[in-house]
Amino acid sequence: MKLARIGAPGRERPALVDPAGRLRDLGAHVSDITPALLAPAELARLKALDPDSLPLAADQDARLGPPVAGVGKIICIGLNYTDHAAEVGLPLPVEPTIFMKGCHPTGANDPVTLPQGAEKGDWEVELGIVISQGGLYINEARALDHVAGFCLVNDLSERSYQMERGGQWTKGKSFPGFAPMGPWLVTPDDLPGYAEAPLWLEVNGHRYQHGNTRNLVFGVPAIVSYVSRFFRLEPGDLIATGTPAGVGLGQKPPVFLKPGDVVTLGLQGLGTQRQEIRAWPADRPT
Repeated sequence: MKLARIGAPGRERPALVDPAGRLRDLGAHVSDITPALLAPAELARLKALDPDSLPLAADQDARLGPPVAGVGKIICIGLNYTDHAAEVGLPLPVEPTIFMKGCHPTGANDPVTLPQGAEKGDWEVELGIVISQGGLYINEARALDHVAGFCLVNDLSERSYQMERGGQWTKGKSFPGFAPMGPWLVTPDDLPGYAEAPLWLEVNGHRYQHGNTRNLVFGVPAIVSYVSRFFRLEPGDLIATGTPAGVGLGQKPPVFLKPGDVVTLGLQGLGTQRQEIRAWPADRPT
């Protein structure tokens, strides 16, 4: 099952993506796709619906917002692809490297504004995990029971903040708009190949990232279980699982985002994203 939220920011409506890729209106069954709707019983209720019985959304080209409203924590796993760790010159972690993003998710195709005075804006295509049932000390063997679904995430960064302002990753990862999410939330039964899925990212049509989730150092069950040792996971939490090689920082010489760039990315089964990069407006209050 693929769930989406369509419409203007703050006024999104719930939708289901049918097998033909058309948006179906879920408004008669749910008011929104919220963390509470991610409970297994609620998802089962939606899965039981016949897509053909749902009306087609009036605007099939509507904006796609974040597929879950009210996402809680955004927890990220760093250096989780062997090739990415090598390109930035860091050893493979013996345990998952965890950091946070302090922003809210935006829509898959919403424009991205760089921070004031940005110097080193960067990109990272990632597989995202959305939590259904929370908890502490989740058993790895049962970890997928706590996963509502998967989504595509672009873990954007301002590397100068991350690496040159006290070495704090969260500082460089949290500017508003730095977490495009979606276009859909795909339940695990509809993405059986999540553990061996190609993912890619291009800037202005040039492919910089081309990887596969089979190269994750720590897989989805291990990540969910491990993170739950340190955080109480809650419904609607988003875990970004890391990125393959090809980030801007890893290019020789490095390549960073600038206003006017267009970033496109995708992951097999999870759709695609497209973001236009903009400058911080000179007249915007600081």
